[in-house]
Amino acid sequence: MTTDILADLRWRELLHQSTDEAELAKLLAAPQSAYVGFDPTAESLHVGHMMGLMTLRRFQNAGHRAIALVGGATGMVGDPSGKSQERNLLSVDDLNANVAAIKEQMGRFLDFEGDSGAQLVNNYDWMSRFSYLDFLRDIGKHFPVNVMMTKDSVKRRLEGSDAGISYTEFSYMLLQAYDFAHLFEHHDCRLQLGGSDQWGNITAGIDLVRRMHGQHLHGATWPLLTKSDGEKMGKTASGAVWLSARKTSPYQFYQYWVNVADADAGKCLRSLTELPHEEIEALDQSRVEAPQQRQSQKRLAQWITQLVHGEPGLRAAEQATQVFFGQPIENLSDAELTEIFSDVPSQTLAKNRLGGEGLSLLDAFVEAGLVKSKGEARRRVKEGGAYVNNHKRTDFEQRLTAADLASETVMVLRSGKKKYALLRFEG
Repeated sequence: MTTDILADLRWRELLHQSTDEAELAKLLAAPQSAYVGFDPTAESLHVGHMMGLMTLRRFQNAGHRAIALVGGATGMVGDPSGKSQERNLLSVDDLNANVAAIKEQMGRFLDFEGDSGAQLVNNYDWMSRFSYLDFLRDIGKHFPVNVMMTKDSVKRRLEGSDAGISYTEFSYMLLQAYDFAHLFEHHDCRLQLGGSDQWGNITAGIDLVRRMHGQHLHGATWPLLTKSDGEKMGKTASGAVWLSARKTSPYQFYQYWVNVADADAGKCLRSLTELPHEEIEALDQSRVEAPQQRQSQKRLAQWITQLVHGEPGLRAAEQATQVFFGQPIENLSDAELTEIFSDVPSQTLAKNRLGGEGLSLLDAFVEAGLVKSKGEARRRVKEGGAYVNNHKRTDFEQRLTAADLASETVMVLRSGKKKYALLRFEG
């Protein structure tokens, strides 16, 4: 049973461009196949891919067949859309490894099980069967060069002051257009979806099918996921925010969304979650009435982290967040503590300093750099502002031993509410 997917996309501000919308609405009155392409140039998808994944998920939930196309062939060429220079080309082996790595991530968003399950296809499977001459003869003859030259992705590169565009990247449009033709022929797919920067490639595919088969297909795009200042969403000082827990931990992923600006929170709630309209509108109101509570960001982080990393990942992220804000530290590893306190000063001491009588609490605070002298450390303890592993310490004569480690080798010291330092004991 299909639902009014277009109405939901409009409400969520996800319908940026489309072919004839009235005809598209008629098409979607019955179950259809719709596809989105993903570029496998890294071993993990990132936040920028979530718009495509969530759009396919919305179509699947509305009763349509979702097709996720991984560009094993087109990834070898590189899409010029949105690029100012040609990117490095990957080998077949590297691309195959990347394709295998992102299959599991897609399974968090799409249901691949059963007769009506989503399908994952790789355009290398059909493009690799073409010889160069066959492709020029059977496909290339349907592409007027003057039309290709008018596409924004090509015009921008030709008008730039750098090296322009290579024939390799210029040919990308033909390859992606043929993807739509192949999916139409073999999967009866009549709708391609993509980001707004893909409009030229989408319409090229529609034109190709019209010329080859006399059929009218459809396309629609969503707006690119950007912050209110125009910068791409999902970028940090340390790089992209990945969907792989190995590249971006659940804690770091959760923190990214908790720290989204108020001006961007509403758009993210609409674009990247399936929260009901009423709940999103209530969260919009909360940003007006009580912005300091950051209810929108917390709900956003909770929903997305649970989807991408599952319930265990969400629990770990929430626990790590609570630790940073003072919850007693228990059952965490060196790696987890290092990640939580990645921006906190740390010092390394010899492990034998925890043996015998142990390390003086006052010396620990001095050597961690939290205070300048033992006198200052003594005052901090008396005032109730000295913590070890977020447990308050009130005896300035206390000695610290291996039993006071928070993990295998790390001890977390805190002065006051938020001034942290780590001591690592090695050797």
